[in-house]
Amino acid sequence: MTIILKNLGKFTILSLKNIGRFVIFGAKFFFWLPRKPFFLKQFFKQIFEIGYLSLPVVGLTAFFSGMVLAIQSYTGFARLGAEDAVATVVVLSVTRELGPVLAGLMVAGRVGASITAEIGTMKVSEQIDALYVMSTRPIQYLVIPRVLAGLICLPFLVLIGDIIGIMGGWIIGVYQLGFNSMVYMDRTIEYLEIIDIFQGLVKATIFGFIITLMGCYQGFHCGQGAKGVGRATTNSVVTSSILILISNYFITTTFFGN
Repeated sequence: MTIILKNLGKFTILSLKNIGRFVIFGAKFFFWLPRKPFFLKQFFKQIFEIGYLSLPVVGLTAFFSGMVLAIQSYTGFARLGAEDAVATVVVLSVTRELGPVLAGLMVAGRVGASITAEIGTMKVSEQIDALYVMSTRPIQYLVIPRVLAGLICLPFLVLIGDIIGIMGGWIIGVYQLGFNSMVYMDRTIEYLEIIDIFQGLVKATIFGFIITLMGCYQGFHCGQGAKGVGRATTNSVVTSSILILISNYFITTTFFGN
């Protein structure tokens, strides 16, 4: 019993220590955000790497998710004689939940891991210390461009993913399930509201902040050697994914809890 309580205490202290470090790291980001210099070249480089290079994986994920959702919805609603609701379910599910959550998880796996590995390697090879020597603040040079790029790119990725996901559902609905194309699109447009799209974009913005800030944090606090970088990369993806799912619940409750 004593060993269990001892291990529980160690885990609690370690967890609180990591949370405190992360909060302080986030505070440093907001402190240096409005201050010069702003590394514009680094910012556009991250826009390309986080946004443009993530388009294929986000697009494919959204496309096949929309197709599967249409098939599964039709199978369920056919038992109730409500097949016409397929278009409504697809558009609401994609814009409210599947679009932002799946895009966030895919970007966390691709971008979050990349950011952590890159910054972690820089720390291990003492390149971050070299930035201090050159009077360049690592927070401004490494963190701020990546986090701002994540804040901007994720909503655009989700918006594109929503369109592709709805198109995937439309393809299945029209060419496999036999729906009339115009009727399907009318149903889609009729029940889609601005709040549905807006909620998804709010989620995407928060997810982008979580992914990039967590990736930078894990990179800055990784252990020594290749093993430390690998562990930090794993922690970055796992922690970002968990925070995405947790924050998704609270955002959804805020918009539709009443």
